[in-house]
Amino acid sequence: MADYLQVSTATADRQSAESLARSVVVARLAAGAQIIGPVTSAFWHDGEFGTGEEWQILFKARADRYSELEDHLLAHHPWRNPEISATDIVRGSAGFFEWMDNYGK
Repeated sequence: MADYLQVSTATADRQSAESLARSVVVARLAAGAQIIGPVTSAFWHDGEFGTGEEWQILFKARADRYSELEDHLLAHHPWRNPEISATDIVRGSAGFFEWMDNYGK
């Protein structure tokens, strides 16, 4: 496992995305967040096919903070069962990794 992660989730609207992103970064569970949207999603939910507009949030976080970040997202997310996924960041600039190493301090 890498030392750094990009953690993704989504919300139904921009205001919820901004609120969730702010709460995570202020709590120092991620170095930063990017909000992308609106995006169109196609999905299965409760046995039915659907489409909808969502706002994606990408968090930059250290792997050693993932459990706390996930717990925070589950506790503060407006959805009952949100998607939360993490991807290893295996390469990046030295300055980026230095920033990632220092955000929790």
